[in-house]
Amino acid sequence: METLEQIKNRAQLAARGARIEIVVNPGPSQQSSLLIDNEYAVAVAKFLRDDPALRLDFCSNATGVDWLDRKIKKTVKVKTVVDGVEKEIDQTTEEAVSGYLEAVYHLYSMTLKHGPLIIRMRTANRTDGARLPSLTPIWRSAELQEREIFDLYGIHFEGHPDLRRILMWDEFVDHPMRKDYREPDDYEWEPTPHDDVLEKAKQHYTPRPQLDGAENIVAGGDSLNG
Repeated sequence: METLEQIKNRAQLAARGARIEIVVNPGPSQQSSLLIDNEYAVAVAKFLRDDPALRLDFCSNATGVDWLDRKIKKTVKVKTVVDGVEKEIDQTTEEAVSGYLEAVYHLYSMTLKHGPLIIRMRTANRTDGARLPSLTPIWRSAELQEREIFDLYGIHFEGHPDLRRILMWDEFVDHPMRKDYREPDDYEWEPTPHDDVLEKAKQHYTPRPQLDGAENIVAGGDSLNG
């Protein structure tokens, strides 16, 4: 398969106006990816699927990622004068980055037997801008996985043929895979709470009236006689 740089350049030529960026993965896998701008995502995806040299016809996996607000440290070299001598020193700055959500897709070619190519899209924010174009019309195998991302992360995939919850029930509030999600402590809805769930559920039980010894005997006697 071509290099990531080659694929990026050809995809930008095929989808005129598309902005594609290589996201480097410094981890052990070193599986870098292509960040595709949302406006041209479907056109780029179609190119990746149909291009004769790529034929990435199978989406094996699609998942979500939640990025909270954070600060990124950047180190640059600057020239400065120290004791009358010009020197080059490292200067560290912090850049505030607003939170966003991502959808990440792993693509393979079943026809040409190569891959994976990893592509990703980012939402504008984690609230009202948590929307991305659906890639299900390009890779049908993404249908259920985009529903899972919608359910657990709250990304609304525009153009999805059947976007609804797949793991949580319809009345469930919030998205449990988000990093700032807080589980409720009221588990009374659970038919058989146990272990730590039971301890939380007990906080919501209605206290039973306490009976003294005499009342217990009377109550027991009435029960036996009647």
